[in-house]
Amino acid sequence: MTSNSVEVGKAIPSFTSETTSGRFDLAEQRGKKVVLYFYPKDSTPGCTTETQEFGDHSPAFAAAGAVVFGISRDTIKSHLKFKEALGIPFDLISDPDEALCALFGVMKQKNMYGKQVRGIERSTFVLDAHGVLVREWRGVKIPGHVAEVLAQVASM
Repeated sequence: MTSNSVEVGKAIPSFTSETTSGRFDLAEQRGKKVVLYFYPKDSTPGCTTETQEFGDHSPAFAAAGAVVFGISRDTIKSHLKFKEALGIPFDLISDPDEALCALFGVMKQKNMYGKQVRGIERSTFVLDAHGVLVREWRGVKIPGHVAEVLAQVASM
C-alpha cells in the first residue's frame, strides 16, 4: 500500500491539475471548504452512484460553503462524457499520471475477478478554508457516505 503524505490537521501542499472546465489550482480554493473524493473509474456502477449522490447534494454543499471535486485516473474526454451523462454540476479532475493519487495515498492492490489489480481505493478528503485536511475517509462504502461528508462540512 502506498504511504500517503497528507495528514489530518496539516495543510495540503498546493497543486494544479486538469479538470472538465480547465485548470484546478488548490491555492485558488482558499476561503472555501473543499471536498475531494477519489473514485476508481468513470461510468462504473459504484462510481456512478457516488457521483450522482454528490451531484444531488451539490446545493447543500454550496450552502455550507463547500466546493466538491471528483478525482480519478480517467482522461478529460472520459470525464466530460461521464459528467454530461449524469448532469453533474461540479468539476471532475483527471489524474492520469497518479500524482494526486500518490499525494493522498489512495492507490492499492485490489482483488478483481480473482486477479490482483492496482487501483484507486474509494476515499474522500475534506479541507477547511485554509487548505488544512480536517477529515478523511478511506475504503469508503457508498450508502450514507455523502450525507456523512455533508454533515462534516456543515459542522465546520
